[in-house]
Amino acid sequence: MAKGYWIARIDIRDPERYKDYVATAKPAFEKFGARFLARGGEYHALEGAGRARNVVVEFPSVQAALDCYNSPDYQAARAIRITVADGELVIVEGAA
Repeated sequence: MAKGYWIARIDIRDPERYKDYVATAKPAFEKFGARFLARGGEYHALEGAGRARNVVVEFPSVQAALDCYNSPDYQAARAIRITVADGELVIVEGAA
């Protein structure tokens, strides 16, 4: 079974409130077996517009990635995130 990945590109408008998002999202990530491969850090925007924060999260499967996103725990965190940050989030299937 192929792994699933969240790829998020984020610009944080309110760093203090973003900490609330991170804390609220943590139980969902733990429940669905998330492993952070990239979480911020240096980046090089080579094509297109870049975002200040880039995150790659690995899940055991695409279904686990989708289930995490749709879980009540993550949706509570998302409600915070959308008020304090702008960005994009996609879920992709890993190469087999």
